[in-house]
Amino acid sequence: MANDTVAIRQHHLNVSRVFAAPREQVFAAWSSAEHVKLWFCPRMFTVPDAKVEFRVGGAFEVCMRAPDGSDHWTRGHFTEIIPNTRLALEMGVADADGDMLFTASTVVDFENDCGGTRMSVEQHYLLLQPAAEMMVKGAQQGWAETLDNLGRALSYQAEQSAAARNIVHGSFRIERHFNAPRERVWQAFADRAAKDKWFSGGKGYTSIKREMDVRPGGREIAQGRWDSGMVSSFDAVYFDVLPNERLVYSYEMHLDERKISVSLATIELRGDGATTTVVVNEHGAFLDGYDDAGSRERGTRSLLDAIAASLEH
Repeated sequence: MANDTVAIRQHHLNVSRVFAAPREQVFAAWSSAEHVKLWFCPRMFTVPDAKVEFRVGGAFEVCMRAPDGSDHWTRGHFTEIIPNTRLALEMGVADADGDMLFTASTVVDFENDCGGTRMSVEQHYLLLQPAAEMMVKGAQQGWAETLDNLGRALSYQAEQSAAARNIVHGSFRIERHFNAPRERVWQAFADRAAKDKWFSGGKGYTSIKREMDVRPGGREIAQGRWDSGMVSSFDAVYFDVLPNERLVYSYEMHLDERKISVSLATIELRGDGATTTVVVNEHGAFLDGYDDAGSRERGTRSLLDAIAASLEH
């Protein structure tokens, strides 16, 4: 139970730092668990787990692991998101028994400054337990060390981007036989309801956006969030659509904000009667250090397995 004497106590904090990085990059450091794990903790701490749902009302939960191995969770949600300009969050920290120690209202502003970006953090704390006093007293130093971590993460990203500007090409061809007529197999590729039975991210994947318009010039989008917090995006454009015969399309893949590949794919259907042969040809351009290592071909084979299963029902 909160101590009434402490509960009325409040604390206020302001801290800012200029980073040699564009606003978009500094803002993006808050946008996913993958990013937050790189920097959101004081010196000597690590972030083994995080959940970031980058939308108003979405979760912002970070586990900071101390040098002694103990875990300390900050849990909250976004209340405002203005791209590349401002974030606002409501957060709280509880003790091991689940009693709230303090809450923090946080506003983060992003401004152009000296050719880089000034990130300013303003926090208002409400202290709910006596134990919160010492934790909040160390917040200024904790934030200074956290921003040091962010600076190192941004510098590393810049170095990696400069060093990894390249394109690696990869191609594959897969031929698959299905015990189903061409019309049914075509439907599996071109009909939204039929395709949704097999075209998904799998275990640990939650769909957050799905669109499909199979016609010349039409688009198909599949975006989902993994349990890790990372968002993957498939964004395709159809160029040639001959019903029951072939599809020609190109697509981009993103992991969070990072574009990892651009591919051209063709799907050909051949056969008469009760069986159909599908031939998939794909050429991919893998960008800026992304190592496919054959995963795209293996993933396509798995999807063809899923089509076969869907056609059995």
